Amino acid sequence: MMNLMNKKVLVVGTGISGMGAVKLLNQVGADVVLYDGNDKLTVEEVEAKLAGEKAEIIIGELQDGVLTGIDLVVISPGVPIDSPLVLRFKAAGIQVWGEIELAYNYDKGSVLAITGTNGKTTTTALVGQIVGAWAEKTLVVGNIGNSYTKEVLNSTEESYTVAEISSFQLETVYEFRPKVSAILNITPDHLNRHHTMECYAQTKELISAKQTKAEICVLNYDDEMLRAFGGECSASVVWFSRKIKPEVGAYLDGDMIKYTDGVSDVDVINVHDMNLIGAHNYENVCAAVAITKAAGVPLDIITEQIRIFKAVEHRIEYVATKNGVMYYNDSKGTNPEAAVKAIEAMSRPTILIGGGYDKGSEFDLYVKAFGDKVKLLILIGQTKDKIAQTARENGFDNIIFADSMEEVVKICFENAVSGDAVLLSPACASWGMFDNYEQRGNMFKDYVNAL
Repeated sequence: MMNLMNKKVLVVGTGISGMGAVKLLNQVGADVVLYDGNDKLTVEEVEAKLAGEKAEIIIGELQDGVLTGIDLVVISPGVPIDSPLVLRFKAAGIQVWGEIELAYNYDKGSVLAITGTNGKTTTTALVGQIVGAWAEKTLVVGNIGNSYTKEVLNSTEESYTVAEISSFQLETVYEFRPKVSAILNITPDHLNRHHTMECYAQTKELISAKQTKAEICVLNYDDEMLRAFGGECSASVVWFSRKIKPEVGAYLDGDMIKYTDGVSDVDVINVHDMNLIGAHNYENVCAAVAITKAAGVPLDIITEQIRIFKAVEHRIEYVATKNGVMYYNDSKGTNPEAAVKAIEAMSRPTILIGGGYDKGSEFDLYVKAFGDKVKLLILIGQTKDKIAQTARENGFDNIIFADSMEEVVKICFENAVSGDAVLLSPACASWGMFDNYEQRGNMFKDYVNAL
């Protein structure tokens, strides 16, 4: 553990993660400088966010003189590690951490860490609920919306931290060594940041880089990249699969989710006894079973918690039935693969709402998933023309453009008939029109409930 008492630490970014870092650094006695390159911000606005926490505030340009005497830099996940700013820190010989490394430095308990392109939030929430029903103290943190830095000082030697970790957060881990790590899947995403698929995959794999055979890494056997990675992973590998029975791990056999330790097999739960719907969710449950078994949770607790678990908000979340039409909010479907899984989970003729911020995705997969299920496509945001063009190239042209969420819901209401489903699963990030995917999903739900 690095002792940061009286060390001078520069925190970059004034979002949730930056504020969590400042608070933790204050609590452990560091001397904090808080920097944000957005020169539209005012010192007063940043002070209001700090809510009484101590930090020297710098906004706009960062002068070279500031770097003198800095012992450590902590960057927010939104700051790319190949940005000129971070390269300046590295050139000056200053170590650059992210929020995960900083928090982990102070975690006294066991860490269960989950990453992957899709399914992270549902799997993390489910693992958190299972472990929470078993362990004395459980902290559920990370990308799920609860800052790890804010919670970590509540950890004890007996506690379990269940962390959802993004590829952006994994770019800055060094000593991070979970008791159990998991990579759920790797599909193209954030290529505007990681540039190549290989780089993106390697970043995800950093979750297990410091693990030894004494720790466990849970991998998806059905993902070719991860199956290959399993052979070179430094941890002991436990698999999960929807298609085959692995040597050791959780798998789907007909309607039954099972677990094998390599000698005997046990039934965990029948998929019809769960609240989660869709094949991708059976995968998430298999992953959660493998992770919690690896952590030592008894089978009866695992089964019972899966049975009562409810879907995560904004992830194929049932909203309401209006005039015989079922409305679903999948605002968390922020890339094509995630949205495909939501479309596949629909069992009715579907009106699909898509589009948003352009992070460099291609939409062929999304459109090919329509089959004869999607009857109308309503598009919003920066990517609407790109998606419309892809849809037309694939022979689908029943498309309507809209400019606001209110207009979207109005169009759905006018076009849906009893027996249909309406699905918000945009395949894109929310920025530009909305602050985040939560706001997008909440606005959709508000307009639907007001119908």
